[in-house]
Amino acid sequence: MESLYILIPIAIVIVAVAVAIFLWAVKSDQFEDLERQGHNILFDEDEHLTPKNHSDNEKKDER
Repeated sequence: MESLYILIPIAIVIVAVAVAIFLWAVKSDQFEDLERQGHNILFDEDEHLTPKNHSDNEKKDER
């Protein structure tokens, strides 16, 4: 019974923190456009793979 005096306030604090985090996320537009992020991965532009050091390519071409 005495443990309830500790566990209930801890549970209330945890719920209050969770609600505060949820309200912050809603106010900062974290849930504004959920589909766009899913489409971004499909239409992401591929970076062209260019060698950083051109001298390595020249050595390979000479062989």
